[in-house]
Amino acid sequence: MSRYDFAAPRLYVNPPLAQAAQIALDQAQVNYVRNVLRLSKGARILVFNGRDGEWETRVATSNRKNVTLAVDKLTRSQEPRPDLHYLFAPLKQARQDYMVEKAVEMGAGLLRPVLTRRTQTSRINRERMHAHAIVAAEQCGILSIPEIAPAIRLDALLGAWDNDRLLVFCDEDAPASDPLAALRSRADAKGPPALAVLIGPEGGFDDREREVLLGLPPVLRLPLGPRILRADTAAVAALALVQAALGDWRG
Repeated sequence: MSRYDFAAPRLYVNPPLAQAAQIALDQAQVNYVRNVLRLSKGARILVFNGRDGEWETRVATSNRKNVTLAVDKLTRSQEPRPDLHYLFAPLKQARQDYMVEKAVEMGAGLLRPVLTRRTQTSRINRERMHAHAIVAAEQCGILSIPEIAPAIRLDALLGAWDNDRLLVFCDEDAPASDPLAALRSRADAKGPPALAVLIGPEGGFDDREREVLLGLPPVLRLPLGPRILRADTAAVAALALVQAALGDWRG
């Protein structure tokens, strides 16, 4: 049996969740429940808030302006936020929206824009990122909403790096090698290490940035095969490799 119930609609809500609680939906959610899902009184909806687990609710009241959910029972206990940081040079809006959603699906617990010398855009909308993270969590049975950290310059990020966290940075100029073998060489029998994955801008890291990155003690320079990947594609490829070799995909 699947761990998740994908047949039931699923919503992120902000209020605390507990048995017999009443949850009033916001206007956008009212429209979604009534006009998109076309759910009526008594319909079943799963809800989560990133803190109290996932709960089964039913539509208790429904009219044009208000929908209230009655919380019935806990379906899944809260899981801790994954200790995987996803660090990325900002992209143009549509591609960044896609990248944020995929990073959440792949198990990132923190998302942080990183400004490099070749970053194409410095316009960052953290509220938009948070909204897309919620969409990904709603659709994929995820219980924890990742933290959306403020943007930081690459030099400041590296200058304050926690040496207990392995930094995997993807570099098109890395010597050709087996990326899975390189990652598995850092595996810890005690369990997944604290991890961060860094994806640079479309133009890659410049020589000085690469020099500083390689000077960090807990760093792994990772090639991503013989083809040049766009940044959003590289994100999915890198996170999949990291989760398979070091993260929570390991059996």
